[in-house]
Amino acid sequence: MITIGITQFLNIDRLTDFGLFLGDNEGNEVLLPNKYVPQEYEINDQIEVFIYKDSEDRIVATTLIPKVEVYQYAYLQVNAVNSVGAFMDWGLEKDLLVPFREQNGHMMVGQWYVIFVYRDFVTDRLVGTTKIKKSLHVESVDLQLNQKVEVMAFEETERGMQVIVEGKYRGIIYANETYKPVFVGDIFTCYVKHIRTDLLIDLSLERIGRGKMDSSSERILNKLDKNKGYLHLSDKSDPDEIKDELQMSKKTFKMAIGTLYKKGLIVIAEDSISLKQH
Repeated sequence: MITIGITQFLNIDRLTDFGLFLGDNEGNEVLLPNKYVPQEYEINDQIEVFIYKDSEDRIVATTLIPKVEVYQYAYLQVNAVNSVGAFMDWGLEKDLLVPFREQNGHMMVGQWYVIFVYRDFVTDRLVGTTKIKKSLHVESVDLQLNQKVEVMAFEETERGMQVIVEGKYRGIIYANETYKPVFVGDIFTCYVKHIRTDLLIDLSLERIGRGKMDSSSERILNKLDKNKGYLHLSDKSDPDEIKDELQMSKKTFKMAIGTLYKKGLIVIAEDSISLKQH
């Protein structure tokens, strides 16, 4: 099947004056214009192409690989704005349109936005939207507590950073639990802390429970190694000082040094910790 909005392998069927006609196993064909035809090819070879509508509203193939495909999210820059909407750079000659009706506020040339790409079945075109929450409506969440997930940050609020979880769920990292800088458009990993009844997912930057202590302990050991085995921090240190130095809360720090002390790896003094000499 030849599907608009995805990268797929098609068969090279025949050469014409306009380019190569590519086909699927159901007898459907699409044109790969001359400017995208590779220098070397054979009839019946397989070629990887992206399918979309060109500026003349024709379904065509291109060997250019876009930054995002249909029903996916990406952090893109605005190339132009006109009376129709904003046009995003997504790696193809024809920019991706975000109509005004799909914008959360007025989009500006040169600015970056998290975009969801969908297929408008009225016009049969690929378009984008910045109304991310609308696109993340689901009936259930198939994740486990403490599961490691990939997220993309899309909106900063007073409560915390809103994120897209595994490309289909909505999650949040609360501001008072964020101990390192996180910016809109960032892609990183988190851990599922709680799945709420409204299906919003509470996330942690570190694995909770024993895993969290292990992760934090390892971070402290690495910091000690870089500082010749010594850190001017203790359980009496100011929480902001601990946060600035180690990007963790004082509570996490105290649990971590307790773990390291029990394992005989560090010495805890009144105002410092140090690696234990063996």
